[in-house]
Amino acid sequence: MIEIKRLCVDLGEFVLNDVSLSIDEGEYFIILGPTGAGKTVLLESIAGLNPIRSGELWLRGHNVTNVEPEKRHISIVYQDHVLFPHMTVKENLLFGLKMQHLSVEEQNENLNWVVDLMGIDRLLHRNPETLSGGEKQKVALGRAIITRPELLLVDEPLSALDPETRENVQQELRHLHRTLGLTILHVTHDFEEAISLGTRIAVIGDGRLMQEGTPEEIFRHPNSEFVARFAMTRNIFQGTAKRKADGSTVFRVNDTEFVIAVELEGSRHASIRPEDILISSEPLRSSARNCFPATITNVLDRGSTLYITADIPPELSCLVTRQSFQEMELQEGKKVYLTFKASSIHLFD
Repeated sequence: MIEIKRLCVDLGEFVLNDVSLSIDEGEYFIILGPTGAGKTVLLESIAGLNPIRSGELWLRGHNVTNVEPEKRHISIVYQDHVLFPHMTVKENLLFGLKMQHLSVEEQNENLNWVVDLMGIDRLLHRNPETLSGGEKQKVALGRAIITRPELLLVDEPLSALDPETRENVQQELRHLHRTLGLTILHVTHDFEEAISLGTRIAVIGDGRLMQEGTPEEIFRHPNSEFVARFAMTRNIFQGTAKRKADGSTVFRVNDTEFVIAVELEGSRHASIRPEDILISSEPLRSSARNCFPATITNVLDRGSTLYITADIPPELSCLVTRQSFQEMELQEGKKVYLTFKASSIHLFD
């Protein structure tokens, strides 16, 4: 569907450098990264809105690197919707069809299709300033797909919405993807959003592609400290992996040795996700090969869940529910045990 080959974009104050990606037909692909990483620059370059210094863009087997934006059959939806304030919702929806010089009959046919699909019939005669954030986003999505594009680009579509509306629009995006089989390229800085929607994810930082893979691969097997931290792994250490006389492999951090499930040796980084660490008042009887006494040093309240930091040493952060937190009476200074499997420790260079 989309082939991005060694793409370089130089905007003076920012450079997107040597990005190569392949996106399949019908995929929901996520571009993930922090603010200023180059996500929107990449999206707009695919749409033809930025000059390309080098590299190529292919869409369905055609080289579109130098093709005008309006001839690429691509639609883009921005975070701030960009609805025309002087037009009604109906006029906003019809704008792209009129630019394509479709007949009135064809315009009405497409309008009825998208209104029914998006459930926005009651909004047609409203002006954009009278709409809620969620309604504006639905209209913006409707205007983007009414022209039946081959590719839909969405740039931070949920970031300006309240939590309930964000959930509703997220469901709308899933519905559009499933119903239309549409190829969607979605830019976000929200890792939970990426995990929830994406079939594959590309992580971008400082204008470079850092890692590409399934949500599970990015989530469980980050290839760098940058990706691990952005994926909210929290527990990241530098140490040494070595084989022991009994055949096991350990990862040594200062004076503590963690049993690991991979046969690697030498200086490495290691990461352990907070949700993979069990916290208890007494040692657990389980098949997990790592169990250490620790002292709670910090409690971070996130509402329904809490992050508990406990010092072995090193310090490890684990995730608990509010119910578990209350039942165990966890607090700073309390002595606890941290338990986790050898396979929960991921090593990278």
